[in-house]
Amino acid sequence: MKVKRIVSNIPTSNPDDASAFYESIFGLEIVMDHGWIKIFSSGEQMTTQVSVASEGGSGTPVPDLSIEVDDLDEALKRVNAENIQIEYGPVSEPWGVRRFYVRDPFGKLINVLQHE
Repeated sequence: MKVKRIVSNIPTSNPDDASAFYESIFGLEIVMDHGWIKIFSSGEQMTTQVSVASEGGSGTPVPDLSIEVDDLDEALKRVNAENIQIEYGPVSEPWGVRRFYVRDPFGKLINVLQHE
């Protein structure tokens, strides 16, 4: 048996609130919408990973999600255009990533990163 995919599920009373954040900031597309659940995807093939951590690195809280992008400056520009508060960073970390933290509309802490 092998794991084919891992999906993050975020509880909310209004899945529509996710669209502005996950579509406009990250360019994700809705690939399934049943009203009670919306599934967003980049269409990229990804490696399955599960992280277990006692902190988020550099003394930060453990983020709920980590989203790797290919252009952190563009992500920052989109976050600033939407007036979303940055909670940490942007910073280049000693383990080779540049990143920042924001919260999604549901209060989930999102680690946005790019490998340097």
